[in-house]
Amino acid sequence: MGLFSAARGARRDNKELGDGVWRRAYDRFGRSLDRVHQVLEGIEDDDLHNALILIANHLADLQARVRVVCVAAQATCPSSGDDIPNELHAVHRLLSKAANDLAAAAQVAAMARMDGERWGYASAGLENVAMRADLVADGISAAEAELARH
Repeated sequence: MGLFSAARGARRDNKELGDGVWRRAYDRFGRSLDRVHQVLEGIEDDDLHNALILIANHLADLQARVRVVCVAAQATCPSSGDDIPNELHAVHRLLSKAANDLAAAAQVAAMARMDGERWGYASAGLENVAMRADLVADGISAAEAELARH
């Protein structure tokens, strides 16, 4: 991404997401997603890498849904500070939980990577990573449903 396209993206983010709690909720999710991708760097076992890539791609697809929720929440209850709008406190809580679950998924992926590199693909515990990824998706679905009620 070039300098000018990054500046345009930042202006668009400021316009759509504001600079309050909805922007921070979106950014928090993005940072957690970055952690997942950092875990994937340098995995030597192709089977383990491919399995974790599938899960990471599923998680990356969720970021667009988080953005839609945050943009809609900013349009409904604008935020420019640290105060969470009372009407949408449940939406913010669900988005925060989804970002925390995503960070936990990154930790579980790191442990799966260590186990897979030490003991082999069968011992990696990929079902735990998939379970955490499902929790993230469920949290975003719950935030979408809560936002739709308002």
